[in-house]
Amino acid sequence: MSTTDLSSPDPHRTVLDDLIRRTRTAANGLPDENTPRRTTASVAFRTEQSARHSGRSTGYVNSVLSIRVGEVIGSCATEPGELHAGALTGIAGSSVDELLRHPVTAVRVAALDAYLTWLRPHTSHPAARTVRVPAGDSLRKSTARAEIVANLLPESATGPVAVIGVVNSLLAALTGRGFDYVPCDLKGGHTEWGEPIRTEHSEAIQEAGAVLASGMVLGNGTFDGIAAHCRDSGVPLVVFAQSGSAVFRELLGDEVTALSAEPYPFFWLTGEAGDIHTYPATTPPRADERTEAGTAPPPSRTAPSTEGGAV
Repeated sequence: MSTTDLSSPDPHRTVLDDLIRRTRTAANGLPDENTPRRTTASVAFRTEQSARHSGRSTGYVNSVLSIRVGEVIGSCATEPGELHAGALTGIAGSSVDELLRHPVTAVRVAALDAYLTWLRPHTSHPAARTVRVPAGDSLRKSTARAEIVANLLPESATGPVAVIGVVNSLLAALTGRGFDYVPCDLKGGHTEWGEPIRTEHSEAIQEAGAVLASGMVLGNGTFDGIAAHCRDSGVPLVVFAQSGSAVFRELLGDEVTALSAEPYPFFWLTGEAGDIHTYPATTPPRADERTEAGTAPPPSRTAPSTEGGAV
């Protein structure tokens, strides 16, 4: 497997590159069995999905690369046709450390997402609030998820809201909250209501009072520019992430204002109820609302236990 060299300075280094460096450095304080060198990927797979909700005139296509580490799965969405079946070769059985050096960005994102989730699941993170998406058809679940995401906009947020990665249900939820929006997606086209979709994110965010961005921005290379603009302009950046949900969690408070984290399996894969883990801009003390009585939340592996094992 060819690799990306992370040892030499790079003036074009990205937020993802820096986070990979930080992760590998922080691992020096972990029990050896929890380090990227000793943690391996057991499964790699692609999910290709086409959807058109009942009653809608437009649809969409999803293409996602996923990697399993232990009991968790990390993911990175890609453009349809971007990855071929051969891209999976060599991932399963490789160490996380090797995958964090992989030349394909989607592999690095999915591996980092899986590893960070494995170290600390969303269900045990003190800042997370778990929200239930009810069972139902694809439109009902999409609408419910959109309401969760739209509600993460800070109360102080003003419009228009630049939506990077167009989801029609999310546009409807913003309208319901009284926000104007500027839709933007690399695919272009039109919204369900015939509005033109911009293809240049730099134009969409220029006059925005807030930004809602899909997790895909991490894999397609547009995140850094969006985050820099929001930081310099004082504009809140809320991310709704199926791609790299645990990666974005590491950026909260710096590049990211609030986060909707939706690890695999995603809402569109099943009609059953499921959970989304939200990280609001201001988070009160955790009450572990989703933990069953008499049980503890899943453990964190980020520090050695008093007995010498992982906690």
